[in-house]
Amino acid sequence: MPAPAPSLHEKLNQLRQRFIAQLPLRLQQTADQWQASRASCEAESRLAPDLHRFFHSLKGTGRSLGFERLALLAEKAEDALTDAHPRADLDDFMTALLCQLNDELSYLQTDQGQQASLAALNSVEFTHQPEQVRSKRQRLIYLCDDELEHVSSLVHHLRCFGHEVVHFADTETFFNAVLTRRPDAVIMDVQFPHGQTAGTETLTSLNRLTGQELPSIVLSGHGDFHSRLSAVRAGCNGYFTKPVKPLDLMLAIDELTAPVDDEPLRVLIVDDEREVAEYHALLLEEAGMIVHQIHHPNDALNALERFSPDLLLVDVYMPVCSGTELANIIRQQPEYVGLPIIYLSSETDSQKQMSAMAAGVEAFITKPVVPDELVSAVRLRAERLRLLRSLMTRDSMTGLYNHSTTTDLINKTLAQAHRSGGRHAMAMIDIDHFKTVNDTHGHLAGDQVIITLSRLLRTRLRLSDTIGRYGGEEFVVLLRDVSIAQATSLIDGLRQDFALVDFHAGGVSFRCTFSAGISDFPNHPTTQSLRLAADQALYRAKHQGRNRVTSSMESAHDGE
Repeated sequence: MPAPAPSLHEKLNQLRQRFIAQLPLRLQQTADQWQASRASCEAESRLAPDLHRFFHSLKGTGRSLGFERLALLAEKAEDALTDAHPRADLDDFMTALLCQLNDELSYLQTDQGQQASLAALNSVEFTHQPEQVRSKRQRLIYLCDDELEHVSSLVHHLRCFGHEVVHFADTETFFNAVLTRRPDAVIMDVQFPHGQTAGTETLTSLNRLTGQELPSIVLSGHGDFHSRLSAVRAGCNGYFTKPVKPLDLMLAIDELTAPVDDEPLRVLIVDDEREVAEYHALLLEEAGMIVHQIHHPNDALNALERFSPDLLLVDVYMPVCSGTELANIIRQQPEYVGLPIIYLSSETDSQKQMSAMAAGVEAFITKPVVPDELVSAVRLRAERLRLLRSLMTRDSMTGLYNHSTTTDLINKTLAQAHRSGGRHAMAMIDIDHFKTVNDTHGHLAGDQVIITLSRLLRTRLRLSDTIGRYGGEEFVVLLRDVSIAQATSLIDGLRQDFALVDFHAGGVSFRCTFSAGISDFPNHPTTQSLRLAADQALYRAKHQGRNRVTSSMESAHDGE
């Protein structure tokens, strides 16, 4: 049986031990540098930045890892090197201080010293993060309603979107089912034979018992104040009165259970102090982020290109190139003008902080960091960039990728497939007689059809598939690692379900269909040839009467 993964505290303790193990050599090198700096004014001027940087870093690292006495001694040395002192006084002071640092290091290497410093390590705590919605797009939905005539249509529409739906006719069976298997969302009636608010009271009891609120929507034949109040007190997220349009309720459930961004935030740390970089990486990884560390500014631009971070965490004081200089270099690259940059430093002088931020960085965090404050600062700024990127890359109506972004993603996927030998399939999808829908039922109804198809694609297809709106009523999908036969069968299943969705406009109910053309890679090796073949197959489907799926393989066989 494999050993359990080490906890955060165990990882931090290992990091502290490594830091203490390499510190004797660094202290000896610093003592040698100090002695060499006293040889002449030229040597003093040349070595002063390295000495200042060592003590500044030791101060920050010591505090971050809980070695407060080391940090205090380093801070005294840093202040002494910064302030003007008579040469003789400074010699005596630094000689004594280096001895104190060695004494403290010797103490920390003992069992007693290690135990005494663990209190600071054990003080590292994280705010509890609520359990996130499952990343898969299919949802488990419990529908609790004893009026069976209202149930069948709702169940049908929810299953069209690929959701697993379980119906309960009484609250007791529903209650026990939730305790056995927790759903992603609940649709609950308010009134049952044994109580006018029995449904919402059941939700309230479950929330108290489990300590977590069930994502829930009320569906009731009553819209009175008392019923609505009971729903609010039960923590319900929506309230619909019967008769309800299935599509409206279905879209509300879709919004309620929409998965959080499945792609973790990506953070690049640039810090020449390996232990500090690893410490901050551990804190961010514990919060669910992906972190890459580099320890020399020279590597920053290559790392930015390879890792594509959502945020950069940079130490201010580094050899060769300061954090401020690195930020200016990065800001000169057009593609990184908007990349959030946060400085990390043990510098507390507000004027120096303001000067360092002149390169256009977003924040200045002083070491030692408070773990939750670091996580919050990083998450806030990285998610803001994600939002801005999303506004530029996604269609505003559907949330799907726009035309140019879809093309870029397909290009990248095919380039990778050429190297790895993968196979993919493309589907071009077009809503049938869409102009007639707009002319007959109005543009709002047409928008409803487009949004519904986009949501159907998002809920039924995989997270790894690329789904884009090519324009108007046309969509494109790149299905990864599937054959053309598998893709044709999958899209045809979506076509059949979409044709059974009821739309409403002005008191009139209507249905829509779509046609699709499928092509495959590597038979069509480029994005252009893949799209052209799918377009030709789509045209063939339209020509044959619409509401059908045709593949480029069928077209090729017909031409034989």
